[in-house]
Amino acid sequence: MMIATATAVAFVVYSCKGKLSEADSLDLAETPVQTVDSMFVIQTKTGNLQMRVEADIMERYDNDTCSYELFPKGLHVFAYTDGDVLETVLHSNNARHFKSKKHNIEQWSAFGNVIVQNVLKQQTMETDTLYWDQANKEIYTDCYVRMFNKDDFMQGYGMRSDEMARNAIIYRPFNSYVYVIEDTTRVIIDSVNFIGPLLKK
Repeated sequence: MMIATATAVAFVVYSCKGKLSEADSLDLAETPVQTVDSMFVIQTKTGNLQMRVEADIMERYDNDTCSYELFPKGLHVFAYTDGDVLETVLHSNNARHFKSKKHNIEQWSAFGNVIVQNVLKQQTMETDTLYWDQANKEIYTDCYVRMFNKDDFMQGYGMRSDEMARNAIIYRPFNSYVYVIEDTTRVIIDSVNFIGPLLKK
């Protein structure tokens, strides 16, 4: 009877030791402290809709110097005017939101097939990397960017605009302006009567 009890105790100690070894091998700096599936966030101000953010997955990380959220399966942002009218849409394959704990630094970055549409101006901008400066309410990039609407097209390197993409400026444009007569495949979004999520590219 005593031999069986000793064997059982030894088994429990061995099992716990095995699990502790697995925990010791985890790198907490590379392990998310929170994971959210099918994220859907709405931001309002005085009852008016300002922004809608959607992502398939959001992973939050935290350490001694900073915290950040990753969106490895894409980020989709919908921004509205003061009258609840959809004005600006952003889609990207990947995104990151960074906050420093030692300095007053916060930055949003979007990567991979970044598409920004100003629905009211019917203007589309495409680039590979885009940054959002919340303090100055600007978006910018140093990468290749192309911009087009129903009438013309331009491309170059480096762009800066207000955060709603109303007045985008390309800093180093190519000498390749094109006048578009008519694009029969173009889809116009009615931002006033629009209901539901936009189709993802």
